[in-house]
Formats: sequence, structure tokens, C-alpha cells
Amino acid sequence: MGMFKVRLKVSNPAKPELSFEENFWVDTGALYSFIPEDRLQAIGLEALHRELILADGRRDRRLLGEALFTIYDLNETLTCPVIFAPKDSLYLLGATALENFGVEADPAAKKLKPILGIIGGYLASK
Repeated sequence: MGMFKVRLKVSNPAKPELSFEENFWVDTGALYSFIPEDRLQAIGLEALHRELILADGRRDRRLLGEALFTIYDLNETLTCPVIFAPKDSLYLLGATALENFGVEADPAAKKLKPILGIIGGYLASK
């Protein structure tokens, strides 16, 4: 799959004036979005501990918080879970955020494409 970046604004939900902007790699293989911990701490984001399995199979305990994500291409802002990644890590926009925004990655066009959401599947429609 081709990789591409999108521009996001990340804000503290309790104090939206505390924010930063960054280009994020779209990573459909990552459940959560990853942001270097020093950037999240700088905007005062609070967190809980979570155990994760990394892409190479190692287990790691990281901090998990919630941030406001503004995706400029969509002109939308939503709260999304985010992992406090080690300093100097890549900025990754994960699958949970993509689902929250109702989009999928279109690597050929190098953009996010809206999709229809499914609520409850077949049983919910009866």
C-alpha cells in the first residue's frame, strides 16, 4: 500500500486553545494514532496506562489519552484516542481515528475518502 500524509491540528479537549499542527502518516495497520509524548505533554493532555503489542511483536506499556483531531481536508474535528509515543517518533494517524471520521485511506489518490458507516449490521436493521 502506498503511504501518504495528511495535515492535522491536535488540541487538548479540556483546553482547545492548547494545540499544534503536524503532518501525519496515514497508517491503517496501527489501531491507535501515535504522537511523540513531548508534544502531547506540551498541550497538557492527560493519560492512562495501556499495554500494547508493537508492530515487531514486542509488548510495551504506553500512555493513552484522548485529543481533538482536526483534519483540514475534511473540515471536521472529533475526539480520538492517541498513544503517547517515544520522543522523535513518527506521527501516525491510526485506524481508530479513520473510523471515527468515517474515512478510508485511498493510497492511489493519496487522500482520505469518505465511507458509509455500518451501525449494528444486519440485526440492527430488523
